[in-house]
Amino acid sequence: MAATPATLTARALLLDMDGTLVNSDAVVERCWRRWADRQGLDSDEVLKVVHGRQGYATMAILLPDRPMAENHADNAVMLAEETADLDGVVPVPGAPAFMDAIAGLPHALVTSADEPLAQARMGAAGLRMPATRVTAEQVGASKPDPEGFLKGAAELGVDPAECVAFEDSEAGIQAAKAAGMRVVGVGPRAAAFAPDLHVQDLTALQLSTTPAGTITLTTTRG
Repeated sequence: MAATPATLTARALLLDMDGTLVNSDAVVERCWRRWADRQGLDSDEVLKVVHGRQGYATMAILLPDRPMAENHADNAVMLAEETADLDGVVPVPGAPAFMDAIAGLPHALVTSADEPLAQARMGAAGLRMPATRVTAEQVGASKPDPEGFLKGAAELGVDPAECVAFEDSEAGIQAAKAAGMRVVGVGPRAAAFAPDLHVQDLTALQLSTTPAGTITLTTTRG
């Protein structure tokens, strides 16, 4: 089996939020354990499938016979709970410096959070919010569908094949690959899902650019 490449090049970067730029695991666990208890589900099993997807899509997997309208209603409640609960929301190591480094480069946030939740979590983590972003309200399908990443690339005016996505979850990595993008996997969850390049956090990534606009991403450690 070939070694994972240590370098990727791109013309634009598409960034997931939770688990990639922001560590919100504590909030996610609290909110979803409460939801699991209300539904009579094993919370440990629920937490295995929540990452990366919009809430209604996770609920549809866990409660396949429940009407989708109920999942959407529950999801609205969940989003409000998560937006109000910022205890323990912190940046992923290296995220502040990384966001500063890409400020002048083509990039977009592509998140399963809605706009209020994205604003709340990026603010709590002290991270600059990208001007270009694709949030839950702007797509008709949740990750692992590629819609969000394709929309982000289109808004930046860059071919998906020239984009690199940053993701931490199976659903997110699948979405980016389905969009035709290469993927930097961030954090322990990502390693199992064959990203093109993997880092434990954003301190392990070096970024450089050429005058022609090519972005080079190099791992300093796995």
